[in-house]
Amino acid sequence: MTGLLLVALVELVSEASAVYEDEVLALLPRHGGSLERRLTDGREEVQVIHFAAREGLQAFLDDPDRLALRERYGAAVPATRVLEVTPRE
Repeated sequence: MTGLLLVALVELVSEASAVYEDEVLALLPRHGGSLERRLTDGREEVQVIHFAAREGLQAFLDDPDRLALRERYGAAVPATRVLEVTPRE
């Protein structure tokens, strides 16, 4: 797999956090991104995200719609730790 592979570790602080994640993840395809896997225990979430190119990640982060969602959801926006990973055979 070429491109950029990320694992996001997301703390869901409320139900609104999960809704925020739904909305923000829907923006990925605009920037050559795709959600490969999404796992949750209800309090935390693990997301495996692929971008065709590194520039796609920056475009996603700078997306005005994503930034507007962050502002709209305020304190419900979950803390997220993102790791760049490589597949291990």
